[in-house]
Amino acid sequence: MPKSYSEQEREYIRKRLKEEAAECLARYGVRRTTVDEIVRRVHIPKGTFYLFYKSKELLLFEVIQEQHEHINGVLYQAISDIADGALSAEKLTDVIFEFYKMTEEMPILKLLDVGEVELLVRKLPPEIVEGHLQDDTDTIEKMFALLPIKKEVDIQVVSAAFHAIYYATLHKGEIGEGQYDEALRALIYGIVIQVI
Repeated sequence: MPKSYSEQEREYIRKRLKEEAAECLARYGVRRTTVDEIVRRVHIPKGTFYLFYKSKELLLFEVIQEQHEHINGVLYQAISDIADGALSAEKLTDVIFEFYKMTEEMPILKLLDVGEVELLVRKLPPEIVEGHLQDDTDTIEKMFALLPIKKEVDIQVVSAAFHAIYYATLHKGEIGEGQYDEALRALIYGIVIQVI
């Protein structure tokens, strides 16, 4: 019979699970991060883990999602700042480019390659993945609502285009280190000039 935890204990355990999952994910990746390792670090029985998360993948996704939301907040603020000033396609491209570069430098996201992302997505319930993609689309719509966008712009297409760029960042090595930054900037600029 699982132990009953107070709300304060539950919050603490959830916080610790996310901290240790983030550390394991950054160090080992999705494949080599195990529930056994996480619970060992948090000092809880394995059965307790499953009171909080149905699977390792749901915990890892929540950790990644929280970091994703943080950088989306930073991007939103940066777009808001330039929307109030002299907006240009070049400035907006620079802001979005810096966002992608920032995500590349985050320890967790740095470790994830296309295989790791595909593994995680494959093991998540489809409604979680669809919800994440819809949240991304809503976030992009909110950001672009700050800007004078063209009337004919389909925000679903814009969101899909930015998702495609994200997946391209996972193939940095195949694109070529020397051309990568310029290719990334060109892709972003191509979307931006069609939107504003």
